[in-house]
Amino acid sequence: MVSIHFTCIGRGHGAPAIPATREDWEKMRREPWLADMCRRIAAGDEALKSRLPIWTPSCVEFRNNHRAIADALKPLRRLMLDFDEKGHSQEILERSLQLQKEDKWEILLVEESVRKGTHVLITLPEGMTPQEAQNRFSNDVGFQADPALKDVARCIYMVPAEHTLYVNERMFAPSLNVIQTTEGRKNLENTAQHQVDTPEILRRDAPLDDNKGESYPQTHEGIPYTEIIEVLEEQMGGKPDVGSRNNFIFSMACHMRYICNDDPAWIAQVLPTYGEEKQKFLATVKSACQRIQTKNMPRIMKRTLEICKRKSEADTQVSDTNTPPPMPKVLPPLIRLLVSRTPEIYRAAVAHAVFPSLGAHLWQTTFRYIDNCLHEATLATLLLAHTGAGKSCVNVPIDYILADIRERDRLSMEKERKWKQDMQTKGANKDKKKRPEGIVIQEIDPDSTSAAFVQRMADAEGRFLYARMNEIQQLNNLSSRGNSQNVFDLLCLAFDYGNVYGQTRVGTSSVSERVCVRFNYNVSTTIHKGQAFFSRVLTDGPLSRINMCTIPEREIGAEMPVYGMYGEDFAEELKPYIERLNAARGLIECPEASELAKKLMQENADFARLSQSRVYENFSFRANVIAFIKAMVLYVAHGEVWTQEMADFVRWSLKYDLWCKMHFFGQAIEDEESSSRNSNRRGPRNLLDLLPEVFTREEAGLLRQSQGIRSGSLSFMLSNWKKRGYIELYGEEVPQKEIARQRYIKSETYLKEHPGQGWSDGQLVN
Repeated sequence: MVSIHFTCIGRGHGAPAIPATREDWEKMRREPWLADMCRRIAAGDEALKSRLPIWTPSCVEFRNNHRAIADALKPLRRLMLDFDEKGHSQEILERSLQLQKEDKWEILLVEESVRKGTHVLITLPEGMTPQEAQNRFSNDVGFQADPALKDVARCIYMVPAEHTLYVNERMFAPSLNVIQTTEGRKNLENTAQHQVDTPEILRRDAPLDDNKGESYPQTHEGIPYTEIIEVLEEQMGGKPDVGSRNNFIFSMACHMRYICNDDPAWIAQVLPTYGEEKQKFLATVKSACQRIQTKNMPRIMKRTLEICKRKSEADTQVSDTNTPPPMPKVLPPLIRLLVSRTPEIYRAAVAHAVFPSLGAHLWQTTFRYIDNCLHEATLATLLLAHTGAGKSCVNVPIDYILADIRERDRLSMEKERKWKQDMQTKGANKDKKKRPEGIVIQEIDPDSTSAAFVQRMADAEGRFLYARMNEIQQLNNLSSRGNSQNVFDLLCLAFDYGNVYGQTRVGTSSVSERVCVRFNYNVSTTIHKGQAFFSRVLTDGPLSRINMCTIPEREIGAEMPVYGMYGEDFAEELKPYIERLNAARGLIECPEASELAKKLMQENADFARLSQSRVYENFSFRANVIAFIKAMVLYVAHGEVWTQEMADFVRWSLKYDLWCKMHFFGQAIEDEESSSRNSNRRGPRNLLDLLPEVFTREEAGLLRQSQGIRSGSLSFMLSNWKKRGYIELYGEEVPQKEIARQRYIKSETYLKEHPGQGWSDGQLVN
């Protein structure tokens, strides 16, 4: 038996509405991710709502899958009623079924909405308009449905199967309810709310000089008008009551003029009727467009568009933080060269991994950070990726960077080899030569012992040692105990300027040295091994001192990435940058890099306050230092010239580093720091972005609970936000006994300066 299409399903509010079967509908409602999304929306994640799948209970098929009354090919004699009052779903269900038992109404579906309201789908009786049916059913059931009618083109957000309270088999037999007559179709159109065939009606009943009956764009700057209207409604206090529809429609039309080319036909096509009689609705829209008003877009409309853009950005960045920040399109010349032969999928990893080897060329060179502390080019990178992801992509660029160091190392190793040979040919007497000076070997073998490591550091005369490790366990070899117990201390010492490390032995042939630690390194490992290696020191400091990067997992069956060709031309282009690094000496300062570091530090602090994430804040301190050191390495390599490309790259590098740290280790650290925290977030969320534009103190408190925030207090958070200029009081200040109802509004400054970077909730929301 062939499945019958009974509705249309779209993957989002503005997505194509595709005819679907009962099986499609039921399968969608059983998806685990749908249940998870609805739980997060109920907990306060409003940005996710626009990403819920939709379905059209009153239409089987649209022309070209375009959800509009003008394109409704198979409208149904059905009406979806939306009861917004929370917590009464069971009561509405019982009364609805009693009405059906009494043969007063046919009930097709009763379900609980995402926000604990109630949806009731009924069959529209013959000869009864939707407006009449809504009024009568509301009276019969004892609850008032949302006065804004849902026409045949209006969608409803999909909810999980467990939200279903009652379903009638007749709902899946649309042929019984398809409206075939023109008269029946007009009956629905007379009370249509959304996507009305307005150009034709305006031309017939209220002629416009420039109206040609065209189909107008359904988006403004890529944002569906349906979303803009929903946000504008919220900005204007919500949908109107029955007695205030006309004024509300007039105001909405006045605002929509600014983004609909001042065209009443266009506005009427995208604006809901809010249950108003169509001809009156059209006359109101036309009147609004004839009103004289300023050319400057009003503040409320600007704010509406800003909110919509932020929501759109949050959607593209994936609010569950599964995607790292994208790499800038324009890169500094050195980085552009180093990734030029690298496939796109590996470029972010290479762009981070090259810095330890670049920093190893700097000798007797310091930089002053914004806290006036001195730093050298102490850089280390940890590449975490799945097995078979292509972690070796970083090797060839690093090989070319190290070419001059390796040549010096080769000469020193030959000198050391001859000395060792001479030592072995002599007995234990006074003729043995002392260890020769000038044996500078910077690149060390990952399998070096602790003694060899200390000896190489003593020989280096203040230069950086460098090691590249393909397995994270190789770090243990640098410890005298052969395990990670001591190596974590070494990693911390290597980052901090001027720390001493070494060993003291009594044997005459043993290595006894105390040296200043200068050690840069690259480590590549799988995600699981990396997490296991650092599991005992999550909160002890090593992780925050390492720059992190990753490689996205390729789709199964994806084509093999193809590298470009390296050769003499690549080496020649790289040579000037390496020579500038080798030539640098002394204290080098760059005002632009310092100013950028201050700005990034403030941005990190802002996000930490808004997300209330102590883990993010702790990671951000040293991540900002690492970004500053990278900026200075680039500055020196480019001849001490600062460019905007460097600033953009450093900003991205910092955000990417923090994304990786929070993504791979953030949750584990939060769990360790607070075992009572019950949060599924991989990264921090901007709490203020998750709240509506106008919110109450109670809503803010519930959001903190849903996000597992235990540190600090609600009062401190709101006071801090207000002090920082993020929010303002909205309306009158309420008495202390009613403090939960105190309302706040996001400031215009906040909306301009914080474009909603959730991880990316978020985003990184950048």
